[in-house]
Amino acid sequence: MSPVNDDVIFFVVLAAGLRPVQAPLNPLDASIDLDAVPAETWRSVSAVLTTNLYGNPDPAPRLRQKCDALGIPLFEDAAHAIGSRVGDRPVGAWGEASAFSLSKHVGAKAGGMLSLADPGLRDAVEKTCAGLLVPRRASSELAYAVRPFAEATVRGLRLRRAAWAAIRLLGLADREEIRMPLRPDELAQAERRAPGLEAHHPWVRVDMHDYRQESGLLRLRRIGRRLDRLDDVLDACRAGTELLLSTPWAKPRDEHGTQPLFRVPLFVADRDAAIAALAQRGIVVGYLYDPPLDDYAGAEFTDPSPAPEAARWFARHALPVDPLRARTVVEVLERSGAQPVQAPGELSRSRPTPGGLG
Repeated sequence: MSPVNDDVIFFVVLAAGLRPVQAPLNPLDASIDLDAVPAETWRSVSAVLTTNLYGNPDPAPRLRQKCDALGIPLFEDAAHAIGSRVGDRPVGAWGEASAFSLSKHVGAKAGGMLSLADPGLRDAVEKTCAGLLVPRRASSELAYAVRPFAEATVRGLRLRRAAWAAIRLLGLADREEIRMPLRPDELAQAERRAPGLEAHHPWVRVDMHDYRQESGLLRLRRIGRRLDRLDDVLDACRAGTELLLSTPWAKPRDEHGTQPLFRVPLFVADRDAAIAALAQRGIVVGYLYDPPLDDYAGAEFTDPSPAPEAARWFARHALPVDPLRARTVVEVLERSGAQPVQAPGELSRSRPTPGGLG
């Protein structure tokens, strides 16, 4: 798995009773660098999990080929990558199972979808899912219904700081920094009770305490409406991505065309200054994953990457911006004098393209 990923994915792997093994990455898009994975690591792993970070595809055709040769499953995390393609298929069509988010491009802020290569597994997976869910609460459904209006009010009145203070006061925020507190002693105790979600619930629930509740009618209706508009959103994301990739802060283009990225990673010399400049225009930069998971969790809980520098460089420098705000982002960065930063030469050497098989 990729070390540049959300903490929650890491804790879900632990909850499943598995040992996370951190992969080396391409420094320009944080995709898994197959050629930097030692042979002994390939012999030791029991599965591969992609990330497709921000919608940039992992090299799924080559990963599929490798997994088939080793007789292990490939799982695709396609949360950021609805609409992205790699090789001759959409992201999510390469693995034994693929997970899609309904909170990213779809914007429904509710759950996701699981795609299975083997339809014969559907009944078993549905039963497992039903056993993990808890009955919905009327108060949660009401909060979900009014949340878009509350968020619009917060944006309009510039009350973000006050809103976050209230969330923290109510105990609904689990992190102050990019990464949540690891709490290693408690995590070690939880590991001894794996597999099982209950022991890892304090980590998995981060910033979304109702994630196990069944979806009610309000959520399902909003999901349906948002899915009806998905193609238009993807078109807008593709156009914004095209604009951002034409700027001096973007990575070099690849040969696979423009993906409808969920976030476009730009590379600026002073990321903190860029974040502050964007915040003044009401643009919040999220989905930062710094430090990488192996530096965050340590060797007690994960096998560190054999080549960690590319992930560290990406985590430290990538500025993921919303392609739907592309024009404003470009204007702000130009006015602020943001300077691009280049990957060190040893990190940006020529690598196989994501769709290749060589």
